[in-house]
Amino acid sequence: MDQNGRTGLETPRILVVEDDAQIADMVRVSLIEQGMLVEIAGDGSTMDAKMRAMDFSLVLLDVMLPGEDGFSICRRLRASSDIPILILTSVSSDIDRIIGLEIGADDYVTKPFILRELTARIKALLRRARLAPSKSDTPRKRQFRFDGWRVDPVRRQVHDPSNARVAMTTHEFDLLMAFCANPGRVLTREQLLAVTHAGLAGPVERSIDVHISRLRQKIEADPKDPVLLKTVRLGGYIFTAVVEEIDA
Repeated sequence: MDQNGRTGLETPRILVVEDDAQIADMVRVSLIEQGMLVEIAGDGSTMDAKMRAMDFSLVLLDVMLPGEDGFSICRRLRASSDIPILILTSVSSDIDRIIGLEIGADDYVTKPFILRELTARIKALLRRARLAPSKSDTPRKRQFRFDGWRVDPVRRQVHDPSNARVAMTTHEFDLLMAFCANPGRVLTREQLLAVTHAGLAGPVERSIDVHISRLRQKIEADPKDPVLLKTVRLGGYIFTAVVEEIDA
């Protein structure tokens, strides 16, 4: 696994962290039918062991687990990796959804769920993370720079002015890319939602505000008084930095 959390696997390998054997097996069969490799872990310690033994493309993580709960595991994973994380929760309240997004989950699905939707969301996350790109893809070797920051769209890496790599979730990186490609332009929440959810019926619109808040925590000197990523009242957000596009 590279430092982005990406594996380079041609066939996506999904780690399902779910203690309900019936649900885990149902998901496993469905994903295998879609051509994916699947491993099952019933708790956090088993998950850790499997992740030490092999590379994974995405973690499907239940919230209610024996021992360490899914939120804690998500927070721990996100601290060291950008691997896409899709949370399964039996609670459909906005509060739990926002908590999941705030601690680094890329998406969530509430139980009971439709297998077809779950599979579609997993595929969307894999596409956005470029974990399974087409062999014909030949992305331009370009990078964005602003205020000493460097963004590499091909490797999906972000480095701060000291050249330290800053870990970002799939959504945070996609948002930053959208802003780098449109500096000085107001982007509405609807536009940003389309960027981060690729047309799927995703989390509530407020999730964009959560991702923006988390992005500010990483790129702003004072997130409470942002100067790079400003809110436009009744409009959306605007990226005020001077962005330079350079060859890698």
